[in-house]
Formats: sequence, C-alpha cells, structure tokens
Amino acid sequence: MKNKILICLSLMMILSGCVGVSSSGIFGTGVSVALDPRSVGTQIDDSIMQKNLSARIILLDKKYLISVNSKVLDGRIFLTGKVDNPEEKLKLTKMAWETDGARSVRNDIKVKEEFNFKQSAKDILITSQLRTALILNKNIKATNYQIDTYKKKIYLYGIAITSDEKKEVIEEAKQILDVEDVIASILLVNELRIQKN
Repeated sequence: MKNKILICLSLMMILSGCVGVSSSGIFGTGVSVALDPRSVGTQIDDSIMQKNLSARIILLDKKYLISVNSKVLDGRIFLTGKVDNPEEKLKLTKMAWETDGARSVRNDIKVKEEFNFKQSAKDILITSQLRTALILNKNIKATNYQIDTYKKKIYLYGIAITSDEKKEVIEEAKQILDVEDVIASILLVNELRIQKN
C-alpha cells in the first residue's frame, strides 16, 4: 500500500511540476519563468527541494497534507500551517533543515489550542525576556534563533556559529524566571550542508 501511495505522489509531483513551470511559474502565481528573478537552475532546485520536503512531510503523517504548507525560494524554506503540539512543529523544522540545499528555515506553523489568556500572557513574557537576553548578549547572534514558548516550556531552534554559542543560548533560556523546560534544536554551522550558487 505504501509503495502505491509513493508512486502516486511521485507521479503527481512530476506531472504538476512540468505543468507549473511551463505555464504559470513554479508557485502558480502567474509569473512566468522568464520574469522570475531566480535563474532557471535555481528555480528547478527550489522546485525539487519543495516537492521532496512536501512528500517527506506527508509520509510523516497524512494529516499534514492539508494542515502544513511549504515553500522554497532560493534555498530558503518557509513553513506554515497548524499542528497539534510544539513537538510536531519542532519535528517539521528539523525535517526542513535536513533537506539537501536548505539555506534557512522560517517556521510560521502555529500550535492549535484552546485560548487561555493567563497562560498565553505568561508564555509571551517568557519569549520576550529570552529574546531580549539574546539580543543583549554580545556572544550570541540573536537573529539566528526562533523562540516558541508553550506552557512555560521554551522551544528554541536555529543555528549557532560555535558550540560555545549554542551552550550560552541554552543557559540564557534556563535562567528565565518560571521556565519549566528548554527544548533546543540548535544546529552548528559546520553541521549544515549549505550550497553556494
């Protein structure tokens, strides 16, 4: 059964990729290949990366077919949609970073939940305190990190230049008042496969 699904997905991706590039641009926005500022090679690389990532996300769980979207522009991956918990968001972020040729990942996936004003306010306060601490710390490049706080747990993901910076970011997170746990998904620059054009 899995083989049939994989074959169908592969055929759909190949066929939709051919039509998308020739008629209305890779993203179906009406922009032709000739007007796209990216080189044709970059457009093809981005299309392959996007289809590869989309297939892997769907294989992880079929519910992501309609709840999670991915876009790739010049090797930069953008994720949007909704998931049930922060662990799923973190798993999808890691999967995006593992895509060959990924230069950066922007994860705007939201976590579905019932709204609790008191808890949300506390989480926002924790996030803003950590963001400020990272900005003020001269040994940390704060723009390389994304922070999500969910029920007093900090979820950190990003890229550290050195292992010392990675340790310092985690220590800053642990020092924030009321934090119950820090879950870090921080990659080192030398662990990435950055492709230069």
